[in-house]
Amino acid sequence: MAQKKVLFIIAFNGFHQTEYGVPRKILFNAGYDIVTASNKPGVAIAKDGSSAQINLVLENVTIADYKGILFIGGPGTLENIDTGESYMIAKEAFDANVPLGAICLATRILVHSGILKGKKATGWNGDHKLKEIFDEADCEYIDNEPVVVDGNIVTAVGPAAAENFANAMLKLLETGK
Repeated sequence: MAQKKVLFIIAFNGFHQTEYGVPRKILFNAGYDIVTASNKPGVAIAKDGSSAQINLVLENVTIADYKGILFIGGPGTLENIDTGESYMIAKEAFDANVPLGAICLATRILVHSGILKGKKATGWNGDHKLKEIFDEADCEYIDNEPVVVDGNIVTAVGPAAAENFANAMLKLLETGK
């Protein structure tokens, strides 16, 4: 396993620039190599029109290469990365005890993968459906905390929580708690 390499998974179209950029900078400054994956190769476009180079497509991800994996939200998340490939990555990482993070809409990917069963989590709830989605998955929705850590999983509500999300993920990567 690569000791200081983390994987960011973003939508090829419509990832959230703050949810990607802030954690990326914090983890990079802490000495981590950043690899960015998506559903397509090339240059991904954020909600604000900024871009990110894709290093890897989802089907080529090898979990053992990473110390942590972060799923990034944004308006394109459900269309682009709420897929079987993402679920498989989440399940394999969970089973291998690799720290996982998801912010905003991306927390729904973890729900759909089945790994949040019996866990506490949060996420974007602008459509007021998250509690119902979490209840159906036997996951406890925490609506009054911007960042929730349960075991090896960090979830966050959205861009306003990006720094706290990154710091919680960094702590998990560094200490395992």
